[in-house]
Amino acid sequence: MALHEKDNIRDKLFDDIYACCDLSSKLPKYKFPKKEHNPRNVYQVVHDELMLDGNSRQNLATFCSTWMEPEVHNLMEECIDKNMIDKDEYPQSAEIESRCVHMLADLWNSPDAANTMGCSTTGSSEAAMLGGMAMKWRWREKMSALGKSTDKPNLVTGPVQICWHKFARYWDIELREVPLEKGRLLLTAEEVIAHCDENTIAVIPTLGVTFTCQYEPVEEISNALDQLQKDTGLDIPIHVDAASGGFLAPFVDPDLKWDFRLPRVKSINASGHKYGLSPLGVGWVIWRNSEDLHKDLIFEVNYLGGNMATFALNFSRPAGQIISQYYNFLRLGKEGYRKIHQSCYDTAQYLADMIAKIGPFKIIYDGHGGIPALCWTLKDGVNPGFTLYDFADRLRNRGWQVPAYSMPPNREDLVIQRILIRHGVSRDLCDLLLEDINRCIEYFKTNPVTKPLSEDEAGGYRH
Repeated sequence: MALHEKDNIRDKLFDDIYACCDLSSKLPKYKFPKKEHNPRNVYQVVHDELMLDGNSRQNLATFCSTWMEPEVHNLMEECIDKNMIDKDEYPQSAEIESRCVHMLADLWNSPDAANTMGCSTTGSSEAAMLGGMAMKWRWREKMSALGKSTDKPNLVTGPVQICWHKFARYWDIELREVPLEKGRLLLTAEEVIAHCDENTIAVIPTLGVTFTCQYEPVEEISNALDQLQKDTGLDIPIHVDAASGGFLAPFVDPDLKWDFRLPRVKSINASGHKYGLSPLGVGWVIWRNSEDLHKDLIFEVNYLGGNMATFALNFSRPAGQIISQYYNFLRLGKEGYRKIHQSCYDTAQYLADMIAKIGPFKIIYDGHGGIPALCWTLKDGVNPGFTLYDFADRLRNRGWQVPAYSMPPNREDLVIQRILIRHGVSRDLCDLLLEDINRCIEYFKTNPVTKPLSEDEAGGYRH
């Protein structure tokens, strides 16, 4: 550009970003723009809009990782252009995925960890569906060999995450989700036996129930199914939904039998981006033996440059999360995972003890016998001037996301609040939360949303 022409662009050179033409007018949001725009300006528009999202570190509703080491951020950036499905183009990423599969098989006590079958997925929901599909295919093959109908498969579960409802609907399976009862918020061995028949493709105990965060008794259920087989001949497998517990129990409660030490456990799914400590977007499913994954579910493709097997629901997906998972395995080992998770348990139990001392709350789960979390409800006969929904909404004024929700069928009357303690949720952070909880209670004393109970109605309760 000639020197005398520089005056023509002087305004653009010195404009403050918020005084530029892009940010002084509205950019289109629901129609495709006709013209290109300055990258710095567009970045600022999107960046500013994202400020309206909640702070993920204060999101105590999520099971997912919200803090990672700087090295993980670096690896994610280095892998942004790697497609995990293309094992011919990115053979070392494929090798790292395979290593993770065998390391998890070893962690979960597979009888043949060196030769087991498994794969990464986009999360534990996809992993659960792959495990469920394998169960259905094996059941269907068994029933066909016996000359019996395969029209009415069913799945027996306790209170499960929504992915199992999706799986049952998408694959045309009856979901026998055992209803809860007063005093029973988990699946039990007795209820499993009462709901199983020859059309049951599998029983799905959950190692870390979404609603209360407790572990369901996998070993007791397995023993009951062993006895059922002796009594009736019915051989019903177990798939463990270990979305959270699969990366907790092996480190903090290694003597708990829930995994492949139980012969009836044929497959396990887990979420790498929860207590596996990896970035969002990775799950795992591992089968006990190669024969537990039916060959009809495996596809061979060669149009990416080489012949390769695939049995995921998704196809193209980024490699960064798998690479980060491998980094965590090497970086932390059993010792590091135990230290991190034990710290989370200690914090959850501390917070449960403190909240139990606050007038209107009754602790349902205190961080013992499940994942590092806690949940509570309002005490019977108490109306402190708010519902738990009101309380959750008030806490959001300070950025805290502490969800209130009703329980599954037969206990919809029970409304609870839940807090997940994850890597990065410190004791100091919890003390700040406790201060805000007490502020909220004081606020509702003078600004009640619901009418306070009389002394007779409240049974003499005072707060």
